[in-house]
Amino acid sequence: VQLQASGGGLVQAGGSLRLSCAASGLTFSSYTMAWFRQAPGKEREFVAAIRWSGDNTYYANFVKGRFTISRDNAKSTVYLQMNSLKPEDTAVYYCAAESAWLTTNSHDYPYWGQGTQVTVSS
Repeated sequence: VQLQASGGGLVQAGGSLRLSCAASGLTFSSYTMAWFRQAPGKEREFVAAIRWSGDNTYYANFVKGRFTISRDNAKSTVYLQMNSLKPEDTAVYYCAAESAWLTTNSHDYPYWGQGTQVTVSS
């Protein structure tokens, strides 16, 4: 299984970025996909998740109304549209996959991408 995250970069506060995560080696349409992030000196935290069908999503409170998770099962890709970015959103963002229920616990996700850096300047 491979998860390849991309789309990170440097953006000013208030700006937008769109992260992508392309999956291979798994039946993508059967997996819940999620985004987590980890800032320097902090633990990895849940950002958003989307069920295999795309009909159920869940967000951390700190991104509600600003971030949108979506997926294209035909392309085996999950996206994270990030708007109104804040300096505190600066972190390495990771995509993850798991084959059971939608969960916010990182320990439930067996497959992880390599991470993409998002830096938001003030």
